[in-house]
Amino acid sequence: MSEVLLGREPVREAVRPPLIELAGVEKVYRTGKLEYPALRGIDLSIADGDMVAIVGPSGSGKSTIMNMITGIDRPTAGTVTVRGERVDQMSEEELAIWRGKHVGVVFQFFQLLPTLTALENAMLPLDFARRGSKRERRERALQNLELVGIPELADHLPSEMSGGQQQRVAIARALASYPTLVIGDEPTGNLDTVTAGEMFELLARVCEEGATVLYVTHDLELAKRAHRVVTIRDGLVVDE
Repeated sequence: MSEVLLGREPVREAVRPPLIELAGVEKVYRTGKLEYPALRGIDLSIADGDMVAIVGPSGSGKSTIMNMITGIDRPTAGTVTVRGERVDQMSEEELAIWRGKHVGVVFQFFQLLPTLTALENAMLPLDFARRGSKRERRERALQNLELVGIPELADHLPSEMSGGQQQRVAIARALASYPTLVIGDEPTGNLDTVTAGEMFELLARVCEEGATVLYVTHDLELAKRAHRVVTIRDGLVVDE
């Protein structure tokens, strides 16, 4: 199974080193003369191989934390370290290469390219990283579409798929490059209860095989299935 999903054996160490460390992270968004503090000083450490759910009310800063960790956005103050590297200090080119090698992201609203088929979308991270031959990339993407239960949609465009099917493609794409870190912003939010459970089991298997899985969710039952639950409110960690 580990060869199917991540291409490596499960990590079984009892004590895992930190993979993600946020120290004093602040983020202030500015619109004209108005300022909105999204994060007010986040300190958060996540162990390698852990599965962590981040919960909290809308506007609490959950998605902003995800954007800090992936380098999609940068902090106003504080440091963001992932795999021992200062993500907040990387250039855009360095971030693109780093994400392509180490990170799989499942966005809340899919972010599929509308002119590409499901198969082509699932291949994108491998294409960007130039990992393997074109045939190997295709085989890997087909394998992931089968894992998420939609191999028959390989040649379909996003406009020909339901929201749930598009989310499955997004998950398949996130697993493309054997990521050590899988991040999801409401990764099962557009799926029915049964399919959401199946997708969560897939993410759990990825975690068991050594990846770190971090996801934002409004579903408290889904959050309880993680190893840790971190509650964010008004830009601060208020409970674990």
